[in-house]
Order: sequence, then structure tokens, then C-alpha cells
Amino acid sequence: MTRATTVRAVLAAAVLLVSVLITLTMSPRLGLDLQGGTRMVLQAKDSATLKADRESTDRTLEVLRRRIDSLGVSEPTLTRSGEDRIIVELPDVQDPRKAAEVIGRTAQLSFHAVRGPGAEQEMGKTAGLTLPDEDGRPLALGPARLTGAGVKDAGASFDAQQGAGWTVALDFHKGAGRDWTRLTGEAACHPAQDERRRVAIVLDDRIISSPQVAPSVGCNVGLPSGSTQITGSFGADEARDLALLIKGGALPLPVEIVEQRTVGPTLGAAAIDAGARAALIGAAATALFITFVYRLFGALAAVALAAYGVISYAALVALGVTLTLPGLAGFVLAIGMAVDANVLVFERAREEYAERSGRSLRSAMTAGFRNAWSAVADSNVTTLIAAGLLFFLGSGPVKGFGVTLAIGVLASMFSALVIARALTEIASRSRFVGDYRGVNGIARPGRVRTWLARRDPQLFRSPLRWLLISTALIAVAVLGIVVRGVNLGVEFTGGRLVEYSTSRPVDVETARTVLAGAGFGDAEVTTAGAGDLSVRTGDLDNHEEHALRAALAEEGGHTTKVRDELIGPSLGDELRRNALIALAVAVLVQLAYLAVRFRSTFALASVAALVHDVILLVGAFAWLGRTVDGIFLAALLTVIGYSVNDSVVVFDRVRELWAKARREAVTTIANRSVLQTVPRTVNTGMGALFILAALAVLGGDSLEDFALALLIGICVGTYSSVLTAVPVALTLEKRAKAPPPAPERASGRTSGAGAKRRDPLDNRARV
Repeated sequence: MTRATTVRAVLAAAVLLVSVLITLTMSPRLGLDLQGGTRMVLQAKDSATLKADRESTDRTLEVLRRRIDSLGVSEPTLTRSGEDRIIVELPDVQDPRKAAEVIGRTAQLSFHAVRGPGAEQEMGKTAGLTLPDEDGRPLALGPARLTGAGVKDAGASFDAQQGAGWTVALDFHKGAGRDWTRLTGEAACHPAQDERRRVAIVLDDRIISSPQVAPSVGCNVGLPSGSTQITGSFGADEARDLALLIKGGALPLPVEIVEQRTVGPTLGAAAIDAGARAALIGAAATALFITFVYRLFGALAAVALAAYGVISYAALVALGVTLTLPGLAGFVLAIGMAVDANVLVFERAREEYAERSGRSLRSAMTAGFRNAWSAVADSNVTTLIAAGLLFFLGSGPVKGFGVTLAIGVLASMFSALVIARALTEIASRSRFVGDYRGVNGIARPGRVRTWLARRDPQLFRSPLRWLLISTALIAVAVLGIVVRGVNLGVEFTGGRLVEYSTSRPVDVETARTVLAGAGFGDAEVTTAGAGDLSVRTGDLDNHEEHALRAALAEEGGHTTKVRDELIGPSLGDELRRNALIALAVAVLVQLAYLAVRFRSTFALASVAALVHDVILLVGAFAWLGRTVDGIFLAALLTVIGYSVNDSVVVFDRVRELWAKARREAVTTIANRSVLQTVPRTVNTGMGALFILAALAVLGGDSLEDFALALLIGICVGTYSSVLTAVPVALTLEKRAKAPPPAPERASGRTSGAGAKRRDPLDNRARV
């Protein structure tokens, strides 16, 4: 073996060994949509005395952390997002009502002297501080004498001896204890049964207890400063929640729930099983296909593909990436995309072997890797750009998809350019492999290439006809958007979407009638697969959702909440705006990158094809009535990367051939380039289609729309990269004044974009 091959083999073995070790010793971190639980996004609001900024939001987060710890939730996660948002993830919490009540209340506890009976019309007005007591009678209160900040500890207990029922015992800090003694001592100076002998305990502008000071307490003597009890008509849960709120402390800022998602554990487990089945079947189909097409070298690429799966999974686990449902789909999708680099290399090796008779298999493979490096690098960079945009401009699970996709792209490049290359270089040194063309899969041209070479179709004799077809497709898509409308998901419109599973079948019309009778006449009811019901409403709080579920249970028996999404209107507007920004930024960034790497005409043509794909995909979903949500956005940005990926491969070949034949017509060059790259496009597309078909069929309802969007996007992107991007480029080139790409110099460099690159893992200079 050469030194370079040895380095690759050792590096591949080391990375694989570490990856296997990580896989066997560490467990993945699952998102709530896979393990079940509740995710909330809280928006901090300005108070009368404090602005919602980074510092005050951090203090609010710590108070929430203490409260949630008291709830006993296992491994809760709280993080600040931006300046004034807090993301709360509560594994295994299926009913968010209690959690929302506890963590969302401001818990402003205060103790007041009672000035006497209040006027009915003054109740609720802060100026006179008149509030109803436990029996609804108005009391005029004095200013707060101490607050919840003075409470050192609080606990709920049942008082059986005094018959007071459930009470909340308070322990004061030293200074607050003295204030408590003075407050009760002043109240004790009034006669018994006088309202002024009472002390009001107020929580969030509501009197929760207003006991009279006992007759045994002397005037200006007061109760002992160490502790006291809050009594009232508390149930066990109410007393515990009150103690938890007081002990956790007051929130520095009021908070509002702007997003809430709940996923049942069965749905998460089903998604994991479906994703695993899709990964295994799709990967197996892809491996069989690439082995059938490229024989021995295809089988070696399949081995590298398996290594890719281990490496990318180990990277996800080692980096602590939270694996969400879209992230799982991204992991599966990247398996299909990992084939792309191998296909590019093998097709270039076939060309080298066919063009230069007498060339050895080993030198053909070396030339294949060298010549494919430019297209591999450019196409993967465009996908990384899409992944970066998903991470920085997406939210929630979409971010996880971006991270997973980026790791998958990097791992796929390593598996193709290091592992697969080491295996193929070792195999190509074998005399048996080199002599038997039917074994190695490289020495014989593929069937698609042979058929195209025999027919030699002139695709671009009239580029305008392809542009007319693309324009017609865009018109149909726009018509669907205008006539049918885009069915924006609750994520973009705001509102609540809940899916229920009932023990008895309930048809949609019956469910609508039942919900209308319960006061939910505006609820949209549809089926959600497997007999489940999907209910979409506007503003619906947790108590109203509980009532809605109870109404369904009367007709459907035992009703289980499978999925729950609540998006506030302000967040929906923001997500919709961010989605449009993400698409605009994706187009501009891709244009900038392509303008640097290619001619401006090629860059504009690639972006034109990209916009064509976006419009067609949105139009297809409009005609099909499918939901456009955050997961669709992830699929759309992935399609953008895939579309540019295909265009890059075609224009990379045009650039190369044009630099060698500068006097030849660009139309002829483009036609030859497309015919040479079609085998790669077909074989790569087939690899991705196997994976996506497995996701669409086996992935369940959760992944069906995602897989469908990518299936449509890949088919449209494959078409547009050839029959939209190239005709646009040819049309622009008629008006362009830039000369053809510069030819290669003897040193192996070029003065223009057609430069050959040195293989970064080879120790020999390439010419």
C-alpha cells in the first residue's frame, strides 16, 4: 500500500473504533417528541418596576427551576432563548395543566393589615387595595408589611388536632419575623370580631387567608416571630401547590405561555420504531442498489455506508445533540445522501477508464477521486449552508434537524473520501479485481451511460422549450396557491392543535356535533390516522382543553391525548416571519456562494432553478391540502440544498469541459456535460428515494408529510437542475461578455474556476 492509503486506513480504523466504543457505552439524548413529555416556551413580560431583559429573565429562570424541582419532574431542562424567552422541557409530563399553573403564576405573596370593610364598587382597584376575602366580602387593606421574600421555608401539613384541615406552615427569616410580630401585635389592639383584628395574606392580588389574631395575643405583643400557619379551605393539592409557590419564591417578571407541545410516550416510541425500520430497510435497499450498479466497489461503498451510520450516530451521542423526530428523519435521510460522493467518484472513474485505454484500475480510481473532489466539496458545502440556516433561523425540533443534517454531511464526506477510498484502493491493487471487469464494476460503463452515448440526444437545441415547460409548471403551482390556499399549520397561525385516541370509534361529524354542544363550535375536527381525531381551535387554555377532552370522552369512551401543540398568536406571527426570512436568506447565501465558485450566469441559473423548486413544492402541498408547518420548512430548506447540489455537479462539469474546448459552442458543451452527469444524478436520486420511500411508508403520520415533501422536492430538483438551470444559463450566456473558463496550465493549476485541487489526504502533488 502507498503511504496515503495507509494513512487513510489507520485514520478510518481509529475513528471507527472510537465510534463503536461511544455507541456501546453512551445513550442518545432523546427529545420530548421521542420520549414523551411537555415542552413550553414562556415569554417574560415587563413589570411595573422591572424590564424583561437578559438579567431579569435569568433570575426568573432560576425561580422556575426551584419550582419545577419541587414538582418532582425527572431531568427537567430549562434554557433561556434570546433576551426574554425561557424554554421548559418536562419529560413524562402528559397533563400540563398543573405544571402550567405552578410555573406560570407570579406568586407575589404579601401580608397586609386590614383597615376595615371595603366598598363593593372598589373591589379589584389597586388604588384603594380592596379585595374580596375568602367569603367574597370586600376588605380594605393597608400597604404590604412584608412579602414572600421574607419566608425562609414553607410546607403543607394536615392539622387533625385543631380541625383546621390542610394548612401551610411558614418559617420566616429573622428580620421578616420581627415584621410579622409587629403586624399581628398592631392587629391585636382591636377588639375581637373587629375586621381590623384580621391579617390578610394575599397571593397574586387574591386574599387566600385572612385570619383573626387570637384573643390570647396581647396588644403590641404579637405572635412569635419564628413561624405561622396559613389556614383556609385548602385541599391537599392546593396546600402543596401553595407551599411550593411560596417556597420557590416570587417570579421577578410575569410570564406568558406562548408555545406548548405535549407528546404521548406511545407516539414517541412508535416514531422511534418507525424511524428505525425505515432506516434499516432504506439503507438495505440503498446498499443493494449501489452494489448492483457498481458491483464489488459498490459493495465496498455499502460497507463505508454502514461505517458512516456508526460514525454519525456516535457523533450525535458524543456531542450531546438532542435527537428529535425531525432529527431522526434527518439522520435517516443523510444515509441516502451519503451515497452521493461515492457515486460521483465511481462515475468519474468509469469515464477515466473508458477514455484512456490501457489505464490500470488503480489509476482510474485515483483519477476518479481527484476529479470528483471539486463537485463533492461544492455540493456538500451547499447542503451545510442549508443545515446552518435551519439551525440559526429554525426553532425547536427544526434546529435538531439542522444539527443532525450537518453532522450527517460531514460524516458522509469522511466515509466516502477516507473509508471508501481506503477500501477501494486496497481492492484495486488486486490483480483478480483488475482483470475481471464484471467484478469491479468500474471497468464497464453503466447501462444508462451506454444508452445515452448511443442515442446522443441534443437536449438544448432549443432551450426555450424547456423554459416554457418550467413556466407552465410554475403557473400551475401558483394557481394552486391562489385557488386552494396554503394550509398553514398552527405553528404559523397560532392556536391549538390536539390529537386524541378514543377507545370507541368516533367519526368526524359526530365529534363536531359533540364539541359544538360543549361550547366548542369553532373547533376544526379531522382524522389523524389510525382512527385518531385531530382538533384545531383558536385560543384554548389548559382548563378548556380538559373540558374538550371530557366532551369527547362521553362519546368515545376512554380518551387519551396523543399530541398537543399550543402556539400563541404573537409567536405564530414571529415564526411565519422567520420562515420567510429563512427562505430569503437561503436564496441569497446560495447565490453568493455560487457567484464566488462559478460564473455569475451559472449562479443566477442555479438560483432560478432553486426558486422554481420552492414554488413547485409549495404549490404541490397547496393542491394536496397538506399542512405547511415547521417540519415542512425543514424539508423545503433541505430541498434547496439538494437542488443546488445537483446544479453544482452539472455546472462543475460544464466548467471543466468548457476550459478544455474554449472554441466549442457552449450549447454543445452543456449537452455533453448533462449526458455525462445524468448517470450520477439518476443513481444518487435512487439512493435518496429508497430512504424517503421507506420513511413515507413506514415512518407513520409524524413523518409522512416530511417524506412526501422531500420526495416531491428531489424529483423536482433533479428535473430543474438539468432542464431549468442549464437552459437559463444558456440564455444568459448569449448576452454575457465574459470569456470561457481559462484552460489548465502545465503546473496543474488554472487561472480560473476550472482549477484542479490537490487531494488533501494524498501525499503526492497532482497534475
